[in-house]
Amino acid sequence: RGWWGLINEELKLLNQRSVSGIIGQGGTILKTARCAEFRTTEGQSRAYETIKKNNIDGLVVIGGNGSFAACHEFHKKYNIPAVGIAASIDNDVNGIDYTIGTDTAVNTALDAIDKIRDTATSMERIFVVEVMGRESGFIALTVALAGGCEEVIIPERELDLNAVCHDIVRGNLIGKMSWIIVLAEGVGRAHDIARQITDITGLETRTIVLGHVQRGGRPTAVSRDLALNLGKAAVDCLIAGKKNIALGLTAGKIVEINFETAIKKKELKIADFYKLVKILT
Repeated sequence: RGWWGLINEELKLLNQRSVSGIIGQGGTILKTARCAEFRTTEGQSRAYETIKKNNIDGLVVIGGNGSFAACHEFHKKYNIPAVGIAASIDNDVNGIDYTIGTDTAVNTALDAIDKIRDTATSMERIFVVEVMGRESGFIALTVALAGGCEEVIIPERELDLNAVCHDIVRGNLIGKMSWIIVLAEGVGRAHDIARQITDITGLETRTIVLGHVQRGGRPTAVSRDLALNLGKAAVDCLIAGKKNIALGLTAGKIVEINFETAIKKKELKIADFYKLVKILT
């Protein structure tokens, strides 16, 4: 259960049988939980006591920039060797192109959007599809492009709803009767955006919130291969005495990024994405 498990000494000895048959499972057999207590001095002290009591030589931290930020502070305070494995469906770890889970989440969302497209086209309707991405629009941009969606709304770009509605009305006049607008959750609620579109255009707008379905399901081959390779690399790094680094995939290769770099805000290059979306629609 992440940091909570370390604080409360919820440990389990793993062997080869422990991971038998899990490669096709989503989620994590280790369980996971948010832990505000780990941000406190007392919480970190209890975690350290668990480590010393059980003769733990190092930590492998699986998560995103939040997990790495906590681990970085813990390492600075107690000098416990730690290696991070980038696993976040938002793909928001700085210095890393792809994280575990990203490909699975994108394909899950894309599968849903392909099905919604059938309905949107048949019934000639506008749909606002809300995907995950509180601070990052990576999932929204990627599925919008791959799904041939007409518009994408993300936190990294200021929303001009009047411009979106202008495009919808203009398309409607030349016979384009169905639209799919992909919305990253960090911008706002799909129902609110849809209501505003209806108010401005006079056209009925439906909403779909994909929600936590994006966090589950059988992992894709890409996610499975990446997890296997990053897991091995993390152990190799600890054996080699490396610490305070995060591992991920960049330019097709496993890279080591120090935590200080990994926890910085990742800049999403959106200009080329938007150009392609507009060209294709």
